[in-house]
Amino acid sequence: MSNAIFQVPVAINEPVRGYAPGSSDREKLLNTYTEMYNQTPIDIPMYINGKEVFTENKKSIHPPHEHAKLLGHFNHGNGTHVQAAIDAALGAKQAWANLPWQDRAAIFLKAADLLAGPFRDRMNAATMLAQSKNVFQAEIDAACELIDFFRFNVQYMTRIYTEQPESLPGMWNRLEYRPLEGFVFALTPFNFTSIAANLCAAPAMMGNVVVWKPADSQVYSAQVIMELFKAAGVPDGVINMVTVDGPVAGDIIFKNKHFAGLHFTGSTGVFRHLWKEIGTNLEHYRSYPRIVGETGGKDFIMVHKSANAAEVATAMSRGAFEFQGQKCSAASRAYIPSNIWEDVKKIYVNQVNSFKVGSPSDTSNFVNAVIDERAFDKIAGYIDFAKTQADAEIITGGNYDKSTGYFIEPTTIVTTNPKFRTMSEEIFGPVLTIYVYPENEFEQTLKILDETSEYALTGSIISNDRYAINFATKALENAAGNFYINDKPTGAVVGQQPFGGARGSGTNDKAGASMNLLRWVSARTIKETFVPPTDYKYPFLG
Repeated sequence: MSNAIFQVPVAINEPVRGYAPGSSDREKLLNTYTEMYNQTPIDIPMYINGKEVFTENKKSIHPPHEHAKLLGHFNHGNGTHVQAAIDAALGAKQAWANLPWQDRAAIFLKAADLLAGPFRDRMNAATMLAQSKNVFQAEIDAACELIDFFRFNVQYMTRIYTEQPESLPGMWNRLEYRPLEGFVFALTPFNFTSIAANLCAAPAMMGNVVVWKPADSQVYSAQVIMELFKAAGVPDGVINMVTVDGPVAGDIIFKNKHFAGLHFTGSTGVFRHLWKEIGTNLEHYRSYPRIVGETGGKDFIMVHKSANAAEVATAMSRGAFEFQGQKCSAASRAYIPSNIWEDVKKIYVNQVNSFKVGSPSDTSNFVNAVIDERAFDKIAGYIDFAKTQADAEIITGGNYDKSTGYFIEPTTIVTTNPKFRTMSEEIFGPVLTIYVYPENEFEQTLKILDETSEYALTGSIISNDRYAINFATKALENAAGNFYINDKPTGAVVGQQPFGGARGSGTNDKAGASMNLLRWVSARTIKETFVPPTDYKYPFLG
């Protein structure tokens, strides 16, 4: 029995390794990458109730930057596997929910230390190989952000449990934070290994059991995540990973009366479809499901005429093209005042044209491949569209090649139309569209920016005029859930900038904050009266 209120270790952000030439960190990671590249093709199972599940239906895994290379296969399941995962989760639920919170905390603190140590290179290398991230992008995602999620969420969980109501004399009021009544479905994207793991781990940390469907293009690092969970001591059945078609999973999960919540990151269209499907089944559920989603973005850089040209250019080149623009937060549109445009353009074009494009195994490559052929074709379609329009000009990139890997040059479109298609639609690739506005029409342009896109995830204002910064911050208060001043609109850090947006960008439940964890508990108020009354009469009756 635990007769103490425990203080957890203070969460500190995991230091980001630099992987500089000649460093031992760089040598170890690249050696791990090479070993995994050259190993016998692997066979990645599903994980149901702690058991590895294989099927006859195998799907191949290839690096996006070298699609002829076979890394291995993953096992594709069907509805019976989804049902088995639900049954396993529900079977594990009581024991997991009843486990003292400090034991759940210890498991995920151990996961953080394992990832910071023996799992780090393998997790990063898997992300580099199958998601085509360079060493730095893999490090800040697959290692550091995931470590931070584990450590900071333990701290947030502790604060939540500590939050208790007041009690008047003669009574004691208490709040207990129960896990949801049922199981949580985690549906995760390809682009962030850390998000995939956190969408499972955050509900589980609060005592929930999880059925997890990772994206097909992220299964390589998903296997490492499941091995990390097992090594950390997550009990069998608490987190179950199935690799099935989305409609197959949804048809079974959303009709199950024990479905209690959806933790989602992905496209706006898919999220809206899932919400509608959940809505049509509301009468079947034991409780109203919690729906948490982070979806699309059309993230902006808004520039004032007082801004420094070099700062603007760097915010654009980094913000738009790190990880090939495949971030929900990537800068996709920029509004540049006419007075500094020529200076910005010169610096920016020189920066972008200096980028090297190629495999993550060559650490001099700033840009790697987009995730798959479907994404490649979609992005190329936007570039081809811009080439045919009289009100658009391509000033960097514009070329693409999928003969070896899915490589697209970092492409910049300048348009005279602030409502141009690539100013408003999500592309999710290395394409930035710029609108040059008259330098004295700052306020009018803010209004155009706010009305151009359905999304509201991230954005930034770059200015050396504090009045302009203040005005833009207020004018754009609903245009971005994460707003940056004099910076690129990417790079949120757990514990520092809780992440999420509204409008078409999601429910804004802020991953990396206690408000996200609160979505995975159902509070029960307990009032205890020490000396109960023995007569029904109140004083006023006398």
